[in-house]
Amino acid sequence: MPSQSPTFDLVIAANRLPVDRALADDGSVTYRRSPGGLVTAMDAVMRGRAGAWAGWAGDPGPAPDPFTDQGMHLFPVGLSAREVAEYYEGFSNDTLWPIYHDVIVPASFHRSWWQAYQRINRRFASQVAAVAAPCAAVWVHDYQLQLVPGMLRAQRPDLRIGWFNHIPFPPVELFAQLPWRAAILQGLAAADFLGFQRPADAGNFLRAARRLGGMSVRGGNVTLPPGSAFPGHTARAAALPISVDFADFDALARRREVVARAAEIRTELGNPRTILLGVDRLDYTKGIRHRLKAFHELLDDGELAVPDTVLIQVAVPSRERVRAYRRLRAEIETTVGQINGEHSSVTSTAVHYLHRSMDREELAAMYRAADIMLVTPLRDGMNLVAKEYVTCRPDLRGALVLSEFTGAASELGSAYIHNPHDIQGLKDTIVQAVHAPPDELRRRMRQLRRKVREHDVARWADRFLTALRWAPAQPPEDRRGTTPEAGTDHPGQGDRR
Repeated sequence: MPSQSPTFDLVIAANRLPVDRALADDGSVTYRRSPGGLVTAMDAVMRGRAGAWAGWAGDPGPAPDPFTDQGMHLFPVGLSAREVAEYYEGFSNDTLWPIYHDVIVPASFHRSWWQAYQRINRRFASQVAAVAAPCAAVWVHDYQLQLVPGMLRAQRPDLRIGWFNHIPFPPVELFAQLPWRAAILQGLAAADFLGFQRPADAGNFLRAARRLGGMSVRGGNVTLPPGSAFPGHTARAAALPISVDFADFDALARRREVVARAAEIRTELGNPRTILLGVDRLDYTKGIRHRLKAFHELLDDGELAVPDTVLIQVAVPSRERVRAYRRLRAEIETTVGQINGEHSSVTSTAVHYLHRSMDREELAAMYRAADIMLVTPLRDGMNLVAKEYVTCRPDLRGALVLSEFTGAASELGSAYIHNPHDIQGLKDTIVQAVHAPPDELRRRMRQLRRKVREHDVARWADRFLTALRWAPAQPPEDRRGTTPEAGTDHPGQGDRR
């Protein structure tokens, strides 16, 4: 008689597995840990817990067999090439992503994409249902899997189901554009706990649930109406901002080879007085064009000059089959060429543009080498790069120039906060940071590091799992006297920016 498949008390469901497939020289397939923010955060969460992770392995085709990586039990979900195009590149990133990011570019609506989204969400739900132990905790992640809570509850009503949104949740006026808004709201509200980056995001969800989903909303709780799949079911929505593994990044930044590499980077750049650094996924929400425009004008105005000041821009490849991303890459690379053509010399380059991923050691060295970290998104759920930079500055040097439209801005108030749409204001903020006295930089960095240290990823995970266990009731206060901040349905609490 065949042995029963193992089941787990904690199951993570995310669009991607936490590993990337790599082909060795001998043709064998290996997997290496992915560098993304979600993976980094959840790696710390899963460490020491016997849990499972369901997600796509990253290549079109049948799902590989389940396997274990660094103690984590991984269960791949297969996607065909067409499903990648319709579910991931299409509905997730050409329909939902623009809507959830202030429609910086127009969203596309295709019924075939929606059908693929439903089909893949059902596939994820079935995989999770198969590996979850009785009464297990399931943690579903992000906008690609918004139907999974409802589909999973239909299959396994015994489970405790949580969902966390890593990106903003849009104001009701934008969310209303989605033809399938009611189905998405019902899928989400079937969870027990819904976590968001900011109170405004939780409030936006609750308002959408009431106005567009016909649900009852009271405080941070939302109840499904009669006639729905789960009438009377109540979920709790609250803000729980994600963070980084402070101890891990801090230790990495202190390593002798990282410190030496940081010094080497400065030498390779000609030992400029000021190094500006941008590290982003190549995405139109990150404000890279605005950052380059501000830097270009500062050079034109003579406020900054090469070789005293240089900019390193790391643009990690992203969604390159989506038209808007291909166009963005072309625009950025054209702008970099213009800046370098006008302000570089044979021996000095104004902008060092790197279109590739970075390993953690090289990234930590860049953080330590950079005098100014430029984080300029037009809209961002959190932005973990800002927190990584702060964590990698145990020397208390450096300055964080941070967009007010990031979730991080509400926590990292000692940064140099700016509005990236205001190019002159951004320029002034950069100049302020460049010329700030050392005492001010140390004071600000000390405050920033204290904030990230006290609110690290381990605390975020513990608070989320505690909130899931208690939902829909509010959990008791933790030892620091804080609880997840619920959204509110008060009309004045929405995020309409």
